[in-house]
Amino acid sequence: MTQEQTGQSRVRAARLEGRGWLNTGGRTLDLDSLKGKVVVLDFWTFCCINCLHVLDELRPLEEKYGDALVVIGVHSPKFEHERDPEALAAAVERYGVEHPVLDDPDLKTWDAYAARAWPTLVVLDPEGYVVSTMAGEGHVQALDSIIGGLVATHTAKGTLEPEGSPYVAAPTPETALRFPGKALALPGGDVLVSDSARHRLVRLAPDLETVVSVIGTGRRGRADGTEPEFNEPQGLALLPEAVAAEVGYDLVVADTVNHLLRGVRLSDGAVTTVAGTGDQWRSDNGTDKASGVDLSSPWDLAWFDGKLIVAMAGIHQLWYFDPLAETAGVFAGTTVESLKDGPLEQTWMAQPSGLAADGDRLWLVDSETSALRWIEGGDMRTAVGQGLFDFGHVDGPAADALMQHPLGLTVLADGRVAVADTYNGALRAYDRRTGEVTTLASALAEPSDVLVLEGRVAVVESAAHRLTVPDLSEAAVAGQHHRVTRKRTKVAPGALRLDVLFAPAEGQKLDYTFGSPIQVTVSADPPQLLAQGAGRGEELGRDLVLAEGIDRGVLQVVAQAATCDAEAEHPACHLTRQDWGVPIEITEDGVPSLRLVLRD
Repeated sequence: MTQEQTGQSRVRAARLEGRGWLNTGGRTLDLDSLKGKVVVLDFWTFCCINCLHVLDELRPLEEKYGDALVVIGVHSPKFEHERDPEALAAAVERYGVEHPVLDDPDLKTWDAYAARAWPTLVVLDPEGYVVSTMAGEGHVQALDSIIGGLVATHTAKGTLEPEGSPYVAAPTPETALRFPGKALALPGGDVLVSDSARHRLVRLAPDLETVVSVIGTGRRGRADGTEPEFNEPQGLALLPEAVAAEVGYDLVVADTVNHLLRGVRLSDGAVTTVAGTGDQWRSDNGTDKASGVDLSSPWDLAWFDGKLIVAMAGIHQLWYFDPLAETAGVFAGTTVESLKDGPLEQTWMAQPSGLAADGDRLWLVDSETSALRWIEGGDMRTAVGQGLFDFGHVDGPAADALMQHPLGLTVLADGRVAVADTYNGALRAYDRRTGEVTTLASALAEPSDVLVLEGRVAVVESAAHRLTVPDLSEAAVAGQHHRVTRKRTKVAPGALRLDVLFAPAEGQKLDYTFGSPIQVTVSADPPQLLAQGAGRGEELGRDLVLAEGIDRGVLQVVAQAATCDAEAEHPACHLTRQDWGVPIEITEDGVPSLRLVLRD
């Protein structure tokens, strides 16, 4: 419910401050210029898969309410690369953002609205007051109810301005590819590329420039057959010949925003959906039938151990897909977003985005922890990477080396692992024999994949809209170690009360069908920060105890709440979920409790 509905005191919206605006035709927006509109502030950062999910959740609301609703994307960066205004402009085009975006590199507006997590949504009424705040994804029904109520109320009051929009589309240059994501070497020397921003697959000749054929209409959508539609496709993987002959398709595509796996027959470009319902995963639906499981932003694919492994970036897991058995399910990970090694069913990942098989070993890049990791013998281990908040461009011993949001990788002929270190604009190499990391090439435009083509190393330069063969000159880079810095919450030593605030959307109730509708998982970085209270529970509140001798760290909280429609004959089910990384400083004048808003 909104503050207007509950009778709470109204809070005036804070100023919108930043470096500049995108998608406004050069115009600077402020609260006065937005009066008469229902405004949703979407605090996002373009590395964050949950933020990308919210962009897609907002699209139908923008269409439904037209000019009465203005979404403002407040871009509040995590990684250093995301502070680059050109990189932000590229991301706005790449992800099809069709509303104004405020560039907030110094987190001024983020702090003014007390945002703690990506994504955070704040709803303003047409008179410039804050009426609701919510964190995470899965709020479509709640937003629809709030926006609809505000439109009705302010139409009756005469304070709604339903016409006119501040959005001005930026021009799009013509290029053969537009923000390609992944590439796959085909038999015969051609290369298949996922032309992600154009929602299609493009087959290139060995010169990496000549277009041989195109699979897909280029329209954002979901359609099978010989005129298929995709929605920001990414990863590609060939099936073994015997498997392909039996199932009737040659390769599989990770159709990322559709939350599907699609099979492609190369002879005629025919596409069929082979896994996923098209609904985004919210919870286990109790089936391993590939056509019946929900997926969440599959990003890459690799054939390993007799099946396809799927980098399920949206829920921080790896899944498997067996084309012959037509089954799919969890291969590794728990959905907790962090960095933890160990048995596959206990590991933590953070947006796995690239896979490469190497015999009995499967390599992966975990983009949000800027990590290179591998699976072997039922366990996951980390070669490079220190956690969610540490990144940079540092070569040398793997334990000290740093990357910045890598998205792709391959295994070179000499056994080294080549990594597309995306936000550093570099091609890196990890030598498992020496444990050393080096830089093979720099000044690349957001490299998102790397592959070996008849002795050549080719890179997908996503932000340059091309595939290139860079000159490789191995070097050691002693760059800067970055750590995500946000305002630390001062908390008192010892006992700390944690409360996650959540209220079901209007017309919904908590769903006890499969047990407790609440799940809260608490961990810390460093792990020793918590003396008591770590782990998973079924209550929104929890008493924690902070360890002695540690004065700062990050509390990592994952909360989800299951709800369903209260009165419908066939009630729909909903899952709201958010991960927080809350930097804290332990001091005698700190607060004794911490409150996080999942939905107020």
